[in-house]
Formats: sequence, C-alpha cells, structure tokens
Amino acid sequence: MIVLDPAALSARDNYKLLTSSVIPRPIALVTTRSREGVLNAAPFSYFSIVASEPPLLSISVQRKQGVMKDTARNAIDAGAFVVHVVDESNVQAANQAAANLPSDESEVSWAGLTPAASEAIEVPGIQEAKIRMECVLDQSIGLGGSNEQEPTCDLLIGRVVRFHFAEEVYRDGSVLADPLQPVSRLGGNDYAAVGRQFDLDRPQ
Repeated sequence: MIVLDPAALSARDNYKLLTSSVIPRPIALVTTRSREGVLNAAPFSYFSIVASEPPLLSISVQRKQGVMKDTARNAIDAGAFVVHVVDESNVQAANQAAANLPSDESEVSWAGLTPAASEAIEVPGIQEAKIRMECVLDQSIGLGGSNEQEPTCDLLIGRVVRFHFAEEVYRDGSVLADPLQPVSRLGGNDYAAVGRQFDLDRPQ
C-alpha cells in the first residue's frame, strides 16, 4: 500500500486524490436567485442525502481564494435553492453552467436552459431536469480553514419542501434509474453513466 500524509500535500493534490477516490459522485445542478433577481445555476458533485425525516440534502460549495461563491451567497440571502439531478440529457448544459460568469449574468440563459416556476419557494428551477427538489435552507456551515483563516467551503443543508419528477422516471413511490439516466462525476474531467446493476439482499 502507498501511504500519504495529507498534511504534507498541497490542497490541489488532496483535491485530486479525493475526487478520483470517492467515485462515482452524483451531480446536483443547483439554482439560486440573487438579491438583484439574477437566476444562477451551477453543478456540484459534493452532493448527498443527509436525512429522510425530514428530507435533507447537502451541497458543499468550495470557496475561491476565501471568497464565497454566488450559489452559497444567494442561498443564504434567499433562504432557498433548487436541486436538480443531472442526467444524460442535460449534462452538457450543466457543464456549461460551470462557466465563471459575472454575478450579474445568468448561467441558466448562458447554458440554454429554461426557468421553471417553483411551487413552495420563490427560486425557479429548470424545466429540462427530470428531477428537481425545491429546498429551504436549513443550515449553512462554514468549514475548513483554521482560527486564523476564513472557511474554505460553505456546507448548505437544504430541507426538501417539494419533489418534482418527470412521469417516465417515477413509479410506485420510487425513481427508476434506467429512464432517469443519471450521470456521475469521476476524477478530472471524467463522467460516467449507470453501468451494470445488481441486487444484494440486506442481512437479517
């Protein structure tokens, strides 16, 4: 085994090791709205379920040189955001939304996506997604850094207040992976679609 001490590595080296080890990672395309009304969108693979009662999702938004990104700032200001599951039909647009645009420009327009009105919150979602989840901000936690440094990321915990599913992916209270065609992130610029699937019964 090769043994490495992360304290002896650069932040970039640790990033490469983590993102190529913790795979595959689902991708969330998150929409937020600024105080000025600009609809922001950005993809995140630091994304997971936190709890089911109540339904909570986490998005980790890495800061850039200590500066909070639009997604975190907007979500905190508005107290809400929308999470979309990236799939094969919209992964190209989601990747376009990662462009480093000024705060007063919308990645939704830039990526050719269509805003969709939300039901329970004021932040719009995106029509092209087969799954979208309206969230209210439950907690925002600054993490990383030290006592002398600003946080290096903002962990957003969102409580899902509405689920939206395309009819073809929803059946009997579950989501079907085959028609959803979810896409995951690997290391570097690599992505993956759903491959071989198999079942395992949980032990009694």
